Amino acid sequence: MILTSSYPANFVALRHAFLGRALALSVAFSLGSALLASAQSVEFTKDRFSGDKEGLKTAQKEIKLGDEWYDADPPRFEQALPHYLAAQQFNPNNARLNYRIGHCYLGSAGLKAKALPYLQKAYQLDPQVDANVHYLLGRALHMNAKWTEAIAEYKAAQPPAGAKNATATQNDIRKKIQECESGLALQKNPTRAFIDNVGPAVNSVAADYGPVITADESVMLFTSRREGGTGDDKDPETGGYFEDIWMTQRNADGSWRPARNLGPTVNTKGHDAVVALAPDGQRLITYVEDGAGDLHEASLKGAEWRKPQELGRRINGGQSHESSAAYAPNGRTLYFVSNGSVESGRGGHDIWRLDIEGRGKAENLGSVINTPYNEDGIFVHPDGKTIYFSSEGHNSMGGYDIFRSEWKNGQWTKPENLGWPINTPDDDVFFVLSASGRHGYYSSTREDDGLGSRDIYQITFLGPEKPPVLSGEDQLLASRAAPLRETLLAPPVAIASAQVTILKGVVTDADSKAPLEATIDLVDNSLAQTIASFQSNSQSGRYLVSLPSGTNYGIVVRKDGYLFHSENFDLPAGAAYAQVVKDIPLKKLDVGAKVVLNNIFFDFNKATLRKESTAELERMVQLLTTEYPNLRIEISGHTDNVGKAEYNKDLSQRRAKAVVDYLTGKGVAAARLTSAGFGDTQPVAPNTTDAGRQLNRRTEFKVVAK
Repeated sequence: MILTSSYPANFVALRHAFLGRALALSVAFSLGSALLASAQSVEFTKDRFSGDKEGLKTAQKEIKLGDEWYDADPPRFEQALPHYLAAQQFNPNNARLNYRIGHCYLGSAGLKAKALPYLQKAYQLDPQVDANVHYLLGRALHMNAKWTEAIAEYKAAQPPAGAKNATATQNDIRKKIQECESGLALQKNPTRAFIDNVGPAVNSVAADYGPVITADESVMLFTSRREGGTGDDKDPETGGYFEDIWMTQRNADGSWRPARNLGPTVNTKGHDAVVALAPDGQRLITYVEDGAGDLHEASLKGAEWRKPQELGRRINGGQSHESSAAYAPNGRTLYFVSNGSVESGRGGHDIWRLDIEGRGKAENLGSVINTPYNEDGIFVHPDGKTIYFSSEGHNSMGGYDIFRSEWKNGQWTKPENLGWPINTPDDDVFFVLSASGRHGYYSSTREDDGLGSRDIYQITFLGPEKPPVLSGEDQLLASRAAPLRETLLAPPVAIASAQVTILKGVVTDADSKAPLEATIDLVDNSLAQTIASFQSNSQSGRYLVSLPSGTNYGIVVRKDGYLFHSENFDLPAGAAYAQVVKDIPLKKLDVGAKVVLNNIFFDFNKATLRKESTAELERMVQLLTTEYPNLRIEISGHTDNVGKAEYNKDLSQRRAKAVVDYLTGKGVAAARLTSAGFGDTQPVAPNTTDAGRQLNRRTEFKVVAK
């Protein structure tokens, strides 16, 4: 469980209880009666250590200091632990001391699995060391994924019916047994994945956790308690450095650049933690420890982040605790975690959804997602329909596990546990996934390749295991007399099952090539509605848009003083992940400037405008009636070279006139509009390929007079 009371704020504690991994222990201790008979607890008394009075005195002092932290309300296990370990070096065979060390490890973030040998030894030395010894042994075995042994200890710890003041209730033990049963089943069918430390450029010897990424994995922000942060002070409550937000970027070769602190605009002298990053990396949400704990938002202006501002009362309640949030790809919907509403909540911390630009109240995601236990660590995939979150409920194998659910047919699917070894018996929280679905990122404590406390790891998801295949050439093994054909396994490969297209690039001035800050409108052509708007970065001109499959999208890039630029992406339902790089040079509104209207559509071989053209046509109406009421333009139609030239010219002329007729029907003076059909005489690409012919089939407008 997360011991929030031992930290200065619930949020800080939550991030310090990440992802303890089950540690393989080389020595198993028997709890049999024969071994118990041969062991005896050694007390810290003068008669036992008469030859080292100074050592005894020092050890007793360490125990006293440890007891002060251990017996505090609430207990400070991490502060007590080093004192107890110092005393244990002097006398490793005291049952009470071993018991308390084990208890402290169970109460310390990322260290729970280390409790097992100490608790086993305490029981070996004195089976009556504490009334809760069976329960704690169950917890320690549980943390080491020793599911069957843990269940036996939990059953031994069951309090008698009607017992009062029991540390572990029957309901608590029943749930722990269910978690072990889940772990036993999930471990039998492990998830195929590689889990790799992202390396020393990102991770430090201190705790690093809570990674968030852009949709294309080019930027990562995370929280760290390392030296060198803003203010560089230590938390008097825990002795560690205050949390700060750090940033790294990916190099062309896939490696990460050395992390840098976001600086005093975002980070304060206290605790600052990042909880969400917009898919395009232009907005972030931070947790600020004011009152019960609230969420704030900051935007990126050029290369600098602005000061985070509180998200408002519709999200942050007066005494409620908001610990996590995630942007939907449209940028208008926010998912967040709060314990704020008793009336509509399901219990503990729940996941909620809110239309940021509306005025309505937040909506609870309901009982399919939220349980009577805590949910946290919400993340919305760029496909817009899949969420990942952590929960103490469902079929968790212990603490928080990471789950996946998809929005289908107007409801959420039953949450699916991501499985072993991604989930462990300890808390697994704050998982994010790239748009491609290939890579996940989270924080973990691993002894085999860890660089310090908690590190950030990359998960590479693999496809279903490939069946054995026989090599084309026999590999003769053993001997010529009895040759064996070697069975080879096809190498595992990363999979990309996400149904989303990432469109990114740079917006520039077509003449000077200087980067521009422009507005990118995302239009659903079938509905003729703008469903989202984004900004390119004011310094770099970079933009990134997530396009979930199943929609005919119009992309319109606009800036005052420039002609708008349009692109079309018709992504059918089920279209697989793709990443498209499209640099957009905007042309100034000068006489002679041309723009291709990529979202004007006609019926096949006809001059009939399709309804999907409405949004683009209405943008033309706005341009001519509101933005530039004196502008005169020529609408031109163009075709490829398939068919007879005379027919192509006539078709292109009729299509251009159809656009003019629409505009005049909306009140644009006919004198400001001309139409022309050029057939296949003005190609912009070779007609030798399908792609080239598609580019040549187009509708353009040209500025004739301003």
